Amino acid sequence: MQCQPKLEQGVLLKRYKRFLADVRLPDGKEITIHCPNTGSMKACLAEGSPCWFSTSDNKKRKYPNTWEIATTPAGHLAGVNTGRANGLVKEAIETGVIAELQGYPQLKTEVRYGDERSRIDLFLSGKDGEPDCYVEVKNVTLWEEGGQGLFPDSVSTRGTKHLRELALMVEQGHRAVLLFCVQHSGIETVSPAAEIDPVYAKTLKEVAAKGVEVYAYQADLSAEEIVLRRALPVII
Repeated sequence: MQCQPKLEQGVLLKRYKRFLADVRLPDGKEITIHCPNTGSMKACLAEGSPCWFSTSDNKKRKYPNTWEIATTPAGHLAGVNTGRANGLVKEAIETGVIAELQGYPQLKTEVRYGDERSRIDLFLSGKDGEPDCYVEVKNVTLWEEGGQGLFPDSVSTRGTKHLRELALMVEQGHRAVLLFCVQHSGIETVSPAAEIDPVYAKTLKEVAAKGVEVYAYQADLSAEEIVLRRALPVII
């Protein structure tokens, strides 16, 4: 699974400088850990709440601990390590959880493609002349009352570029998939965040109409594991 060994627990004191967070351990000691999420983390931060972090054995790291799970102000759990999203989706494809992406003989990661110098997160090779499949993964943690998950949580020109690249792959006869990896226990549906990034929302609607497939899968989050389990509705 993606989060072994078991994560350690602490209490979040504050996040600052985007990449750092201070945490108090059960014994009262305070440490600084790496925050791997460069976004705004709206609705994910609740100072004084439980959080969970992993520990690296890389001696060269200035901050060996990495923040993995936060407790949100609404009491949900959110996976804040966006770097885990690709691995979660890859694992879910390989274990058969993502039904829409089965039957491909080969899976590669970070393959260069398109006209805008992009790298696709996951590339699935078609067999016997069948179309290849390009999969772009986006991590979703922005939650609104009522269980709606939104992406992005800040303006994302890079995300819009990826949508254009996916549409180009469809034009060339391939499959192209945008897959929302939902690391938030309170999210029930996923939609583009039109109020935050109207250009992204408009582009997503346009490329979906051209044949880009859009799916969302939600992770179960705990100190023992983070793993994708179920599909969620996507409302564009």
